[in-house]
Amino acid sequence: MRTRRTGVTICIYLFLVVGACISLIPLLWLIRSSFMSTEDMFKLPLILFPRKLRLMNYVDVFTMVPFARFYANTIFVVVFNIIGAMISNLMIAYGLARIEFKGRGLMFCLSIGTLMLPANVQLIPLFLEWNWFGQIDTFLPLIVPAFFGNAFFIFMLYQFLRTIPRDFDEAAFIDGASYPVIIAKIIFPLMKSAMVVVAIFQFMFTWNDFMSPLLFLNSVNRYTLAVGLRAFISTFYTPWGVLMAAATLTILPLIILFFIAQRYFISGLTVGGIKG
Repeated sequence: MRTRRTGVTICIYLFLVVGACISLIPLLWLIRSSFMSTEDMFKLPLILFPRKLRLMNYVDVFTMVPFARFYANTIFVVVFNIIGAMISNLMIAYGLARIEFKGRGLMFCLSIGTLMLPANVQLIPLFLEWNWFGQIDTFLPLIVPAFFGNAFFIFMLYQFLRTIPRDFDEAAFIDGASYPVIIAKIIFPLMKSAMVVVAIFQFMFTWNDFMSPLLFLNSVNRYTLAVGLRAFISTFYTPWGVLMAAATLTILPLIILFFIAQRYFISGLTVGGIKG
């Protein structure tokens, strides 16, 4: 029996290793191509490893287009999106989970119901709305929505809040604390793992967002990384090696974030699921 379990475990790990290797092929191919010239990249038979490291590809990334500006714009938008997501979603989830008021259940259902709306359906109404405000080609359409909550985050935090006893709130009320004080000093510290998950997801959504910057931004100096990568592509010539280097630099923060926050990410998702 023990031998059979060992054999099953070995097969499972072999399957996972093979799957991980297959998943890594595109990333490794991207990194490999970023150090090659266009000629070597498409030469037949295929060259698996660069014959000569072409480090100039990474230098050309910053000279051909304002790539540093794209990076700064993306970081600026991401930071404000994370702040807005953490503040708004926690406050909304707390109100729906803790405060008794008429129509609370309906508001929660309507909030969750927005998950059924495809993002593409919202593009034209959003463009018309921000155009009416005169904010096209500004960062406001990319930042402001984060301060009005997200149905996925609200649902996740709502479920997490149900695992926290109400005794903490009642004790704080007896001491004269208000709702903002309770959220900031009691609820937030108890929900650090869940808030880290919100920050990670919001970082990923905003960093990889392509449609919103493409829709609302017109000036090249305001482009984010997702849209700025298209600046390397032209009708008559595309420096593929430079483009691959730019793509590598674009996904680098996501890879670093994964290794740094993996423990918090997994714990934040599982704690609410197990206790809820």
